[in-house]
Amino acid sequence: MFQTSYIEISESAVKNNIDFIKSYLGRNVIFSSVVKGNAYGHGINYYCPIAHKYGVRHFSVFSAQEALAVTLALPNHEYTLMIMGHIDNEELQWAIKNNVEFYIFEQDRLDVAISTAKKLGKKAQIHVELETGMNRTGIPDRDVAQTFKKIEANLQFIEVKGVCTHFAGAEDFVNHERVQKQFTRFKKYELELNKYSWLKPLKHLASSSATIRFPDSQRDLVRLGILQFGFFPTQEIFVHYNSSQKTSTNPLKRILSWKTHVMDVQTVEAGEYVGYGTSYFTNHQTKIALVPVGYSSGYSRSLSNQGKVLINGIRFDVIGTVNMSMLAIDITSSETIRKGDEVVLIGNQGDQEISVSSFSDFSHLINYELLTRLPENIPRIITR
Repeated sequence: MFQTSYIEISESAVKNNIDFIKSYLGRNVIFSSVVKGNAYGHGINYYCPIAHKYGVRHFSVFSAQEALAVTLALPNHEYTLMIMGHIDNEELQWAIKNNVEFYIFEQDRLDVAISTAKKLGKKAQIHVELETGMNRTGIPDRDVAQTFKKIEANLQFIEVKGVCTHFAGAEDFVNHERVQKQFTRFKKYELELNKYSWLKPLKHLASSSATIRFPDSQRDLVRLGILQFGFFPTQEIFVHYNSSQKTSTNPLKRILSWKTHVMDVQTVEAGEYVGYGTSYFTNHQTKIALVPVGYSSGYSRSLSNQGKVLINGIRFDVIGTVNMSMLAIDITSSETIRKGDEVVLIGNQGDQEISVSSFSDFSHLINYELLTRLPENIPRIITR
């Protein structure tokens, strides 16, 4: 009740993907489950407890807001939580109190972390992010020595849990040289930091793409997002995996399905327009099913006259302009569709499938963007 559509999360698919990831990682490499963007649209509240159930003990998020969501999703559970991006100075106190680890990539955050830890009488647990060529966040080369000297002078208030960097596009071969240069720079830092006898951090730089394409980059920990949800980052990475493993099988399973129902069935006479504007004209009598999903639900307006849905195991076309809250589906070829019938927007029905990839092709959105656009207020249902 009280829902126009819902998302199903397959627990067995989550387990399958986590098992695959663990089998692919080097011995003693920690798998950090990246659940930024509301667990890539799947729902932090729903995904994290399942991942924890199947052995994940390290989670990474972008912001303090997302970190709080993880703590609420996993009360009374043991795990490590790491903030890779945004945390206000005012939020550092909460993080330090609650043993939440966070990145240091600029001097003000380090200074405030030290002063806050002094006030609390408790060490801040940090990961020092180094700039190696992403040119986004990270301590630049000119400041690295000074940063570690400052940390060394405040070891009673700071514990360095990790040293890390982030690859700039390991999913695309066009970035190969740039990524290799980053890897070389990071390895240089690894050697330089050995001079600090007190420094025994986890070293990490590999994303989903780098973990597959550059296994040597796995180091002590990997930060994996899209793989755990059943997707290789790009087709290029999937081909690389198949080639390196000499297989044609996809080891991952999609964990998300998006479903709704037919809210009404109408007949439109020939020579009429359907919905807003004049984007679809009926050349013949046309039967349409109306579906209570639109761009406010994350169904892209660019899918107007492009999208596909499944009803009763048959693929049908979206016609007309995608509205804020409604779609029109051409069901002229069917005599059996009725109000209340299930409509699959993403997922399987019978032996047919509308994959996130095919959905993305029509909407011109990458998998990551399409998934994270799914609103949090769409109910998630856990299935086997």
